[in-house]
Amino acid sequence: MTKLSKTIELSNGVEIPRVGFGVWKIDNEKVSGVVQTAIKAGYRHVDTARAYKNEEGVGKGIKKSGLDRKKMFVTTKLAVQDFSRPEEEFERSLEKLKMDYVDLYLLHWPFIGWKNAWKELEKIYKEGKARSIGVSNFNIKQLEEIKRMGGMKPMVNQVEISPFINRKELVAYCQTEGIVVEAYSPLTRGKRLGDKVINDLAKEYRKTAAQIMIRWGLQHDLVMLPKSETEEHIKSNIEVFDFEIKAADMKKLDSLNENYSALFPGWSRK
Repeated sequence: MTKLSKTIELSNGVEIPRVGFGVWKIDNEKVSGVVQTAIKAGYRHVDTARAYKNEEGVGKGIKKSGLDRKKMFVTTKLAVQDFSRPEEEFERSLEKLKMDYVDLYLLHWPFIGWKNAWKELEKIYKEGKARSIGVSNFNIKQLEEIKRMGGMKPMVNQVEISPFINRKELVAYCQTEGIVVEAYSPLTRGKRLGDKVINDLAKEYRKTAAQIMIRWGLQHDLVMLPKSETEEHIKSNIEVFDFEIKAADMKKLDSLNENYSALFPGWSRK
């Protein structure tokens, strides 16, 4: 079995854990305990956002876990409504997290004003308040626009990816450009966990359907961001480094692509 490193090196040398813990839609009052459970299970990467309204709880969970802050990789994101005041809102995020810095700061969506907001993120990075910066939900055209701006290149692009929406061209572009791709909703928010191909492979490898989907992404050099509030699933979702999916089976999983979005199922197309 080819040994898979548990981290990927970003373009600036910062190491990012390959499996992160997503906290979208987890209530601020509840998320502290969930994050502590995740840290106990072995997660060292938590992904939150201003728009999730749970940065405060995430910060409390990390602190209550007793783990050294330096051993955690923390991501948050600038909300689209705040693109006109990135520095102010970034400081607000730090205050809620009760941290002096974040490991990754992202533009959440490529909405109006994102170009100026990106320039402000570059300043935040150069001031040392974010160890790395990137974007979320950006396509190739928008990433090319950043290149033409002549400043920094994003270190990360976080997009929805699963075997059912593999974004092959975007992933290939990012990897050629040295941009690490993070996959959110890698388990299709549970909507496609019953797929026969995935479940047949799960039986063959003696793993869960979720573990097969997460491992598929890891073998494509993606950072995976599964989310769960159930202790059993939180634990099993990170237990994906002790097996390897064969090349032929990876092709089976790749063939499931139908541009299915769990976030916007209305525009999904075969």
